[in-house]
Amino acid sequence: MTVPQYLRAFIGIQKRELLRFVQQRERFFAALVRPLVWLVVFATGFRAALGVSIIPPYTTYITYDTYIVPGLIGMVQLFNGMQSSLSMVYDREMGSMRVLLTSPMPRWFLLLCKVAAGTTVSILQAYAFLAIAAAFGIRMPALGYLTVLPALILSGLMLGAFGLMLSSWIRQLENFAGVMNFVIFPTFFLSSALYPLWKMLESSRVIHAICVANPFTYAVELIRFSLYLQLNLTAAAIVVAALAVFSLLAVLGYDPRHGLVRRQTV
Repeated sequence: MTVPQYLRAFIGIQKRELLRFVQQRERFFAALVRPLVWLVVFATGFRAALGVSIIPPYTTYITYDTYIVPGLIGMVQLFNGMQSSLSMVYDREMGSMRVLLTSPMPRWFLLLCKVAAGTTVSILQAYAFLAIAAAFGIRMPALGYLTVLPALILSGLMLGAFGLMLSSWIRQLENFAGVMNFVIFPTFFLSSALYPLWKMLESSRVIHAICVANPFTYAVELIRFSLYLQLNLTAAAIVVAALAVFSLLAVLGYDPRHGLVRRQTV
């Protein structure tokens, strides 16, 4: 296979996912309405509880409104990763996924293209959410809208690979829909998306330990620091490591020698 052929396959899968996203307008609005409602509710309800500013490790004082925005961006990407994986299960049941995986391209490359396409969609949703939040007066540093892009790419790929890994273990569409709710909410709540880790430590050491062990926490922190023109090397390293692990497990799960395809044929 030549480089132009790989590029053509990558662009083709990207176009397919973008067209599907454009045609599913309800998915776009649902992805925005959910975090916006949470932004209004939590910013109002917890502003007094947490105070008007968040203390270091950030170099500047930030309000709870601006603190919660990165966590809700993470929510957008988490839900999009699960939705993309849900479409994988649907495509597998309809047969289109089998057709794709029987192409001459390496299986790992095709799966990576699917994850990358879902990440592109999640980044568009994240910037749309940031634009709406800015319209409501919740603004980040101007340069932060640019510096956050690499963080959105890394976190989107990690969460997309996580969803892909889950989809490789689940055979039926109905089962995956139930697993989505079972996975999404603990992943989101047991992280630093809504509350600083030091607040979690004051409340419960056990919950704090779970939040520290949650890869989603580091995706949120990577986004949060990037929005404020800082680089959290620890968060970046953990996100990259989690991406590698989830991607490997997803590729193995879709491997017909010992993955899902073999289990369905025996």
